[in-house]
Amino acid sequence: MAAKPKVQFRRVYEETKHDDGARVLVDRIWPRGVSKDKADLDEWCKEIAPSTELRKWYAHDPEKFDEFARRYRSELKEPERAGALAHLQAVAQDGNLTLLTATKDVGISEAAVLVAVLGG
Repeated sequence: MAAKPKVQFRRVYEETKHDDGARVLVDRIWPRGVSKDKADLDEWCKEIAPSTELRKWYAHDPEKFDEFARRYRSELKEPERAGALAHLQAVAQDGNLTLLTATKDVGISEAAVLVAVLGG
């Protein structure tokens, strides 16, 4: 029996790993100091990113993470994000999926929320 593909997250600044599978950037804004070649992406899914309003409100304040995650999960039901989420679910079924973000603390990022939503 084959192992279930895994969904994980990592900073875009980290080196590619052999078990990354599909590498997808989930930030709306391109990360500073990273060239397209260095990022080694399979795709940039900026449609899945939180709204600008939510991102600015949150400002990666750890005390706001639970509320951010709740609001972001709600945003994921909006048509554009729901379509992007369905796409990521399909990618995850085909093999390992690594969601990439430039956020310093990935444990409190949209990538962490997405991994939980995708069942990683």
